[in-house]
Amino acid sequence: MIPPPAFLASEPIRSAAAESFFHVIPVPFEQSVSYGAGTAQGPQAILAASSQLELFDGRSQPAELGIHTTDAIDCRGSAETVLNRIEERCRTVLAAGVLPVLLGGEHTVSVGALRAIRTAYPGPIGLFQLDAHADLRDSYEGSRLSHACVARRAHQDLGMTLFQFGVRALCLEEHRYREEHAIARLDAAAIHRDGVAALAVPNSFPDRIYLSLDVDGLDPAVIRATGTPVPGGPGWYDTLAALETVIAGRQVVGFDVVELAPRDDDHASAFAAAQLVYAVMGMIQRNRGAMVI
Repeated sequence: MIPPPAFLASEPIRSAAAESFFHVIPVPFEQSVSYGAGTAQGPQAILAASSQLELFDGRSQPAELGIHTTDAIDCRGSAETVLNRIEERCRTVLAAGVLPVLLGGEHTVSVGALRAIRTAYPGPIGLFQLDAHADLRDSYEGSRLSHACVARRAHQDLGMTLFQFGVRALCLEEHRYREEHAIARLDAAAIHRDGVAALAVPNSFPDRIYLSLDVDGLDPAVIRATGTPVPGGPGWYDTLAALETVIAGRQVVGFDVVELAPRDDDHASAFAAAQLVYAVMGMIQRNRGAMVI
């Protein structure tokens, strides 16, 4: 297997592990996809596309904090085996006081990171989920570790507080779970009707947060190369505005960008995913002085 390139490999940036705040972890895991395939190639495509990014993101240069790209996670074996490897890698990163940034891979990979976050930070953790789907099924196609169950595992098993952004596809079970547990959200239909200004993060949302960014959460006009595209999602700038809002004054303890299924005829989607990674790094960089610890 050819090792993936480093994030922003084309630029002279700080990238040694010991001097980097962002540790990018490629996770080419694909086991439970239920429509289009290809997420195993997502990390490689994002890393390759990142070489086309500008160091200056329009407001700052996140690379100044250092960006280290680790070896890819070994994704052979059962889902539980792979999640254990992800958790172990993330624990190592967190123990060093730096930030894990996962590149998927299918959305299931988030569970490994969230387990590590829960161990490292025993207090309340908020999960901000960008997604076209609620991912609140208890089981899907015979697996509780399906990509369709990630938010359920985070909320029910790990006790995390959810905020869902951009959802527009869910089953009756998920709708009922949301209502029963009063899951905070701003769904895609409400964004279309009221604008992203309607985003109201509850006062009870924790000060420490993890961001799980499924690229199918964005409208397919922004990122089409994903296995389960759904029309009607938020656009690029609305998504960035929402992320800025939820990050402001909070400590981001990790984030992931998942579910890119790259295509040879669609460089735009891979580039947009890479730019999303770097944009979030920039938000975190600019917010560090306001973090609540």
